[in-house]
Amino acid sequence: MAEFLTTPLGIFVLIVAQSLLIIAFVMISLLFLVYGDRKIWAAVQLRRGPNVVGAWGLLQSVADALKYVLKEVVIPAGADKVVFIMAPLVSFVLAITAWAVIPFNEGWVLADINVAILFIFAISSLEVYGVIMGGWASNSKYPFLGSLRSAAQMVSYEVSIGLIIIGVILSTGSLNLSDIVAAQKGDWGLLNWYWIPQFPMVFLFFISALAETNRPPFDLPEAESELVAGYQVEYSSTPFLLYMAGEYIAIFLMCALITLLFFGGWLSPIPGIPDGVLWMIGKMAFFFFIFAMVKAITPRYRYDQLMRIGWKVFLPLSLAWVVFVAFAAQFGWFWGAYARWTVGG
Repeated sequence: MAEFLTTPLGIFVLIVAQSLLIIAFVMISLLFLVYGDRKIWAAVQLRRGPNVVGAWGLLQSVADALKYVLKEVVIPAGADKVVFIMAPLVSFVLAITAWAVIPFNEGWVLADINVAILFIFAISSLEVYGVIMGGWASNSKYPFLGSLRSAAQMVSYEVSIGLIIIGVILSTGSLNLSDIVAAQKGDWGLLNWYWIPQFPMVFLFFISALAETNRPPFDLPEAESELVAGYQVEYSSTPFLLYMAGEYIAIFLMCALITLLFFGGWLSPIPGIPDGVLWMIGKMAFFFFIFAMVKAITPRYRYDQLMRIGWKVFLPLSLAWVVFVAFAAQFGWFWGAYARWTVGG
C-alpha cells in the first residue's frame, strides 16, 4: 500500500481522498453552523428556534436543504440563463477551494504551500464575481444594485484585511499558515499568541471579516428593507442554496483565519495540555458564536457609514500598524514580540 501511494496514481487517489475529507468536514459543519446560528438568534430574542425536526431540532438544516434541492428552479424570462446558473456555482466552488490551504493540526493540510496567504487573497478577491454575475444576470434593478454594493464593500474591506495580515507576516517572516502558528508556540500558552502583540488589529480584522462576508451589521448587499433581499432575490431552489452555503463557508473560513493568525491555531492555551485539532475546531466554533451574536444584537449600518469606516478609519489605522510592526520587528522592540523569526516563537 505504501508503495502504491508513491506512484502517480496513488498520489492522485490520496489527493482526491483528502479533498473529499475536507469537503465533507466543511459541509457537515455547515449544517450545524446554520442550526447554531438560528438557535443563538432565538436565545437572544427569547424564543425556541428550530426544535421540531429531529432531537432538539438538529435535523432542521437537513430538512431545509432537502426542501431547497427538491423545489423547482425558477429562472426569470429576461435573465442570461448561463450566467444565472454559473454565478452561485462560482461563489460556492471558490468558497470551498480556499480551504485547501487551511491547516487543522501540524501536518494536517491539503496543500502546505509557502504562499498560502496569497492563495486565500486570490480566492477571496474572485468570490465577488459570483455575486456580480448573479446580480447582472438576473436582469432586475434590485439584484444589480445589491451586487454593486457587494463589490464595493468587499473591495473596501479586503484592503484592510490584507494590511492587517501583513503585520502578522512581518512578525513571522513567512506566508505559510503553519509557520504562523508555529511562531506563536511557547512556554506561556495563550500569552504567546499574536492576539497580544497584534491586539488592536484583532478587532479590526473581525469587523472587516463581517463586512467581507456581508454579515450584519454590514449586510447591505442583501438589505431586505431596501433591495428586497438584494443580489439573490431572483434565485430559488438549489442555486439559492449554493449562494447561502457559499456565504456560510466563507464565514467559517474567516473564523479559521482569526484562529490561525491571532489565537494559536491548534495550540493549547494552557501549558502542559497537548495541542491538537480539537483546539482548532473549538476556537473556530467560538468565533462563529461571536459572529452569530453580532448579528443578533447589532442594528444595520447605513451604506455611507459602512464605506466611511472602511476607507477613512480602517485603512489609515491598518496602514499605520504595518509601519509600526515593521519598525518593531526590525529593531526588536518589546523583547522581540514582533520579530518571531529571530526568537523562534
